[in-house]
Amino acid sequence: MPRAVFDSTEYENRVERTKERMREEGLDALVVSDPSNMNYLSGYDGWSFYVHQAVVVTQNRDEPVWVGRGQDANGARATTWLDEESIRAYSDDHVHSPYDLHPMDFVGDVLTNLDVGGGRVGLEMDAYYFTAKSYTRLQENLPEATFEDATLLVNWLRIKKSEQELDYMREAARISEEAMVAGLDAIEEGVPEYEAAAAIYDALIQGTDDVGGDYPAIVPLMPSGDHTGTPHLTWSDREFEEGDPVLIELSGCRHRYHSPLARTTFVGDPPDEVQQTADVVVEGLEAALDAVEPGVTCEAVETAWRDVIQQYDIEKEDRIAYAMGLGYPPDWGEHTASMRPGDETVLEEDMTFHMIPGLWFDDFGVELSETFRVTNDGAEVLAEFPRELFTA
Repeated sequence: MPRAVFDSTEYENRVERTKERMREEGLDALVVSDPSNMNYLSGYDGWSFYVHQAVVVTQNRDEPVWVGRGQDANGARATTWLDEESIRAYSDDHVHSPYDLHPMDFVGDVLTNLDVGGGRVGLEMDAYYFTAKSYTRLQENLPEATFEDATLLVNWLRIKKSEQELDYMREAARISEEAMVAGLDAIEEGVPEYEAAAAIYDALIQGTDDVGGDYPAIVPLMPSGDHTGTPHLTWSDREFEEGDPVLIELSGCRHRYHSPLARTTFVGDPPDEVQQTADVVVEGLEAALDAVEPGVTCEAVETAWRDVIQQYDIEKEDRIAYAMGLGYPPDWGEHTASMRPGDETVLEEDMTFHMIPGLWFDDFGVELSETFRVTNDGAEVLAEFPRELFTA
């Protein structure tokens, strides 16, 4: 029996909304290769995205078609809501083939079999796992087809969450809280960075008393010392030293749904400059959260943050938040709305964002972040964790 992550009616609704968007774009078929979008439409959940796979949506079928490696077909049977006829597997000689075979040759055959091989076919051209060769092989196999860039078609449908999706994100937030406590408790002078990372990972997988955790789409990020001005470093075998700031960004994961959380700690007594920067980040973060409500734009929320930091003669060019939720490596972001100047996306109830208005300088940085849901009158912050600079 497939694992019941969502009721089949939720998947059916997602597929119908996808087909509606396809009709608006004049598409006969959509080839979905982003693992998150594959999961969203079919429920498929497996660490098989290192080989080519796809979910194909057509106007003339109620169910999408899963296409993947033969040895992963049972994974599709175990995790999707699809009937057997909607699971199509290619032979293993297509995998990293020395015989000039390619999985997109098989996808081309599937599209032909579905009577859309000569139609207008949408492709996720900028998805992480859709390669240039995938595109050229589809062109070679389907010379009568017209290919269109449909990279974010499904991503934009995902931006508003159902109640069940929100429940999974709330469960992920509880895991994030446990993992952040574990990381903060592990960091102290003389402890190797990898030991703190191990404590965080243990908590991420152990989960809570109620639910277990899954692997996150992004590993725990933990730059320390002189490297805290660079937010996307991980850990090393270096030992923490007195005077080190340490950034921790992590996320619990529940059924592939995330709730990222970031905090900063300091080994020893923080200097005034670091403490004052943390205070500014907290003030700006709270001002931005206070600006959240349906009908305002992403740009307007970012302006609330910018108005605060400008009082302290600080400038920040980076976005402060992005839409997120369901995710696979290497990212939990949805690649749609961002809170930055120029993004006029209008907030709607049940959109979810990770707000991370960190400040990174040449010699140190400070991060605090929250994952939140847009409610009918404001922001529901999913984690319950103190907003302050911690010390070890």
